[in-house]
Amino acid sequence: MLLFKGIQKTTLIDYPGKVAATLFLPKCNFRCPFCYNLQLVLDKDTGVEIPEKEALAFLLERKDFLDGVCITGGEPLLHSALPSFCKKAKEAGFLVKIDSNGSFPEKLQHLIEEKLVDYIAVDIKGARENYNKAAGVKVVLDKVQQTVDLVRQSGIEYEFRTTVVPKLHSKEDLLSIGEWLQGSSQFFLQQFNSEVPLLDKGLEGSKPYSREELQAFAAALKPFFNKVAVRGI
Repeated sequence: MLLFKGIQKTTLIDYPGKVAATLFLPKCNFRCPFCYNLQLVLDKDTGVEIPEKEALAFLLERKDFLDGVCITGGEPLLHSALPSFCKKAKEAGFLVKIDSNGSFPEKLQHLIEEKLVDYIAVDIKGARENYNKAAGVKVVLDKVQQTVDLVRQSGIEYEFRTTVVPKLHSKEDLLSIGEWLQGSSQFFLQQFNSEVPLLDKGLEGSKPYSREELQAFAAALKPFFNKVAVRGI
C-alpha cells in the first residue's frame, strides 16, 4: 500500500488541459542539485501522511470536479504498489499522469501495457554528455534512452521537460537535448527557482535565466519538437 507524503488538492497546471489533484510520493534515486523537494527525495518527515485508502476516498469525494490524478515525487516508480493504486484510480474513472526521471523503463512499460497511465512526463536532466552532473548521481543512460523510446512509441500523451539552471545548462546543452529528442511531441523548459532550500546549497540564491533568455532558448528548440514552451515565468 502506498503512503503519500503530500497532496495538492487541485491543479490546473500539472495535468495539461485537465483539472487534477497531485499526490506526492517519497524517495528518489537521483540527487539533482537544483531539487527543491528535499523532504520527499531524502524521505524525511513532511508533516503529512496520506494512506492510499484515504487518498482514494478524497478523489472519489471530488469525482464530479476532478478529471484525473497526477502522481509525482520523489520518483513514483520506486514504489512497487504504484500499479495497484493506478488500477484503483482508473477503475474509479480517473485519468492517471505519472512523473518520472526516466530510469525505470521496465516499470513504466508495465503501466503502459496494463493501460494504467494516460499521460507521462519525463524529466530530462541535461544533455547526455553532462547527465551525471545534472542528476547528481551516476545515471545509466541506456535506461533513460529506453524510457524516451518507450514513451514516444506508446501512443500515450507525453512530454519531456528540463529545469534550466545556468550553472548546469548552456544554450549548447539545450540544443544537444533538442537533437537527442528530435521529433518528440512536447518539450518544456522549466524555470529554476533558487529562492527555496535546494539540495545543493551553493545554488541557493543564484541568478536564474531571465524570461527573455528562456524564450530565446525555446525559439531555438522549436525546430526539434512539435511543441516547445516555457513554464514558471
